[in-house]
Amino acid sequence: MSRSGKDSDRRVKTARGRTASSVRWLERQLNDPYVKQAKADGYRSRAAYKLIELDERFGLLKGVRRVVDLGIAPGGWSQVVRKRVPGAAVVGIDLLETEPLEGVTIFQMDFMADEAPGALEAALDGPPDLVLSDMAANTVGHKQTDHLRTMGLVETAAHFAIEVLDKDGAFVAKVLAGGTDADLLALLKRHFRAVKHAKPPASRKGSSEWYVIAQGFKGRD
Repeated sequence: MSRSGKDSDRRVKTARGRTASSVRWLERQLNDPYVKQAKADGYRSRAAYKLIELDERFGLLKGVRRVVDLGIAPGGWSQVVRKRVPGAAVVGIDLLETEPLEGVTIFQMDFMADEAPGALEAALDGPPDLVLSDMAANTVGHKQTDHLRTMGLVETAAHFAIEVLDKDGAFVAKVLAGGTDADLLALLKRHFRAVKHAKPPASRKGSSEWYVIAQGFKGRD
């Protein structure tokens, strides 16, 4: 999508009652071309374009029949799946409430809960071809702690994917700057034929997020 435009940057007129960080966030939203495009295209969030860009680069959605969306709220990634592959069955999970999406089964629960993996599997009529994870832990403001908590979610998502994916399936997950740690990278390389990192253009330049893309699931040992 084009980032060019005639409109000059918009500024929040008054900061009355707002913190400096909230003013910066509002100005960034007002001036973000992906936010504007998401509204125009009917997507619930600008994050939809991250999956669109990853799909265009890696062909993630080609031929998929069943998809798991971890951290589904507000639903942008599942919207992309449904738009690009209308016949695919999609199941998602998030701690946050997610407005219903046609053709998508949504669970409002903690993915880390013991019963979550079984609920996701039971909602599909077979093993998924693709497991997506845009999950990130709630930040506490301590960089190392935040990184460890988010990578813990990624590791759990990876183990889930390895347990449920169909042969030749794929796993995509958000990771933070520095990429996937050595142990997790070794795990993914052991179970997938190709493992790469990418930062789609829709990821804000100042963001520390990257994505790990593991394709060609070899099957379980």
